[in-house]
Amino acid sequence: MSGGVMANLPTKKKSPRQAKATIKEIEAIKSAGRHSVGTGLILVVSPSGRKSWIARVRDPHGKRRDIGLGSYPSVSLSEARERVEAFRKQARDNLDPVAEKKRIRHAEGMPTFERAAAQAHLDHKGSWRNTKHRAQWLSTLRTYAYPAIGNLRVDQITGPMIRDLLLPVWLEKPETARRVKQRIGAVLDWAYAKGYRDQEAPLRSISKGLPRQPKRDGHFAALPYDDVPALMSKLAVSESIGRLALRFLILTAARSGEVRGARWDEIDVTAKTWTVPAERMKAGRQHIVPLSETALDVLKVAEKAKALDQSADDKKVAPLVFPGLRGKPLSDMTLAKVLHTATKADATVHGFRSSFRDWVAEETSFAGEVAEKALAHAIPNKVEAAYKRTDFLEKRRKLMDAWADFCTGDAGKVIRLEVRK
Repeated sequence: MSGGVMANLPTKKKSPRQAKATIKEIEAIKSAGRHSVGTGLILVVSPSGRKSWIARVRDPHGKRRDIGLGSYPSVSLSEARERVEAFRKQARDNLDPVAEKKRIRHAEGMPTFERAAAQAHLDHKGSWRNTKHRAQWLSTLRTYAYPAIGNLRVDQITGPMIRDLLLPVWLEKPETARRVKQRIGAVLDWAYAKGYRDQEAPLRSISKGLPRQPKRDGHFAALPYDDVPALMSKLAVSESIGRLALRFLILTAARSGEVRGARWDEIDVTAKTWTVPAERMKAGRQHIVPLSETALDVLKVAEKAKALDQSADDKKVAPLVFPGLRGKPLSDMTLAKVLHTATKADATVHGFRSSFRDWVAEETSFAGEVAEKALAHAIPNKVEAAYKRTDFLEKRRKLMDAWADFCTGDAGKVIRLEVRK
């Protein structure tokens, strides 16, 4: 029955017999209305005969408060009296019984850190384009955070707790520790936004309580560009999918994820372009890559593997250019293994973008902004970006042709250098 209807029911006058009502007397009450059956305890009977309890108490300011206790007989007479007495005690202790009931109910529904992390991950993972990052997000928390705070309610987690769990790995694994700190902060900020915490994550104070980490340069290890032609020759010895993908990555100066996710419907052989959709780009904007003849030759070889991609789960999706097992994309580790097999140098797959950029700066006269556009880097200055909306496609085409000539050892035969005016 709704509160509005109950409010219109007549309230029976309190009698000595009802003040000491027994279970038998409670059962005998049939008339609709509110019946006082003890100090501060009211039995509400609806027109349909349903019975429920209400506790009537006064808050510290003297205001009368009616608090629902549940239905009878689910809540027995003795349980109802115990609850009324508990509310009366809170009022005597200058606590608002209604506010206390809400606080307790809120605490009972309060998620643990582990549960909050799972929900925060679910809420945000759709905005992450990097599937590897999406998988690692919870993995690092399971390893480093859950053992210490996983079972604690999010409103119980303090800065010192976070600092203590980070300290053992803060200097030993600095990059991992920074990521764990950031992800713990993201979970607690999510809890704050949901009303589970009174404050956001105290990350600044946590950082102050941790020792200074060694400096990092933030760059991926890159193979010197002078060594790229020799590597390309080694990769050309075999036509495995992994080697073809790495050659294509080097020739296009693209990111690993962009190459591994490349699909045939993104390739325009006639226009000699590869159009990477916005959802697979780091900056979230479509990127057109001009393809050199050498890059197109790699694609011709890769086309032979098209049939291997027919096992892809989604038949409506265009086949991958460089399919892995069962039509799935190659893993990042596959390309890394190909690289380390071909050269023992301390280099990363992503580092070839730096190799390309160094070559442009030191060996050519192409403008830096053309090279940056080839790398799909955004212009940091917003005002400058508003005026420079060109994608330099034709200039980039000459640049990528020159890079391909260099990578294949033909740089001395054909020189395509952009002359600055």
